[in-house]
Amino acid sequence: MFTDADAAALYDLLNPWDGARHPGDAFYDGLVMTAHAVLDVGCGTGSMLRQARERGHRGRLVGLDPDPAALDRARRRTDIEWVAGVAADASWDREFDLATMAGNAFQYFVGDEELSTSLVAIRRALRDGGRFAFDTRNFQVRAWEEWKPSNASEVVDGNGRTLRVSHHVESVVDDVVTFAETTSAHDGTVLRVDRASLRFLEVSKLGAFLSEAGFEIEAQYGGWQHEPVSDASRSIVTIARRT
Repeated sequence: MFTDADAAALYDLLNPWDGARHPGDAFYDGLVMTAHAVLDVGCGTGSMLRQARERGHRGRLVGLDPDPAALDRARRRTDIEWVAGVAADASWDREFDLATMAGNAFQYFVGDEELSTSLVAIRRALRDGGRFAFDTRNFQVRAWEEWKPSNASEVVDGNGRTLRVSHHVESVVDDVVTFAETTSAHDGTVLRVDRASLRFLEVSKLGAFLSEAGFEIEAQYGGWQHEPVSDASRSIVTIARRT
């Protein structure tokens, strides 16, 4: 048995939030700590906001995510608002200085309608001049070609089990990649298979969606050290401002 709660705990083990070790985490930490009211869209287990509060953030922090198990872990911290749901259904109106989508969460907006509706809702949640910061993998680098069982990760979970997590790409249709994530025991027994689809938007198409939703791009980088975007950039890091 490998429950949803187990999967959420495993996510934290595989993806620890640590601004001292991970430049991407430090990038978001800097933005969050200087914003009075923050909405983290796709907050998952809430690591970013929980650490912001631990470091002394005194403003409003809100995490939004559709995964009940992830939110159960997030809710261990009770001085942050945790909301179950998706961006497209959000109804906040000019309440936040900053919205974030860290860890490539933006790529879960797969369809055009879902993406457009979500961007409009995020923009509506921001005050005039508010900023939306997010990152997405660069289509040109074709990162999904590395998602194969031979590149599996191993980790010991909180119950002392050695787990193996591997990925297998099932399809690539235009800019949408569908893949399976398999969690196995040390002896190879399959405990869980999860499937997901991610969208890899090119820079020009990303900019068009933002513009149509009422955003202008304030800054865009090809890495966490503010490198320019190029065909070789693994990430596209964007800060967009509500116009």
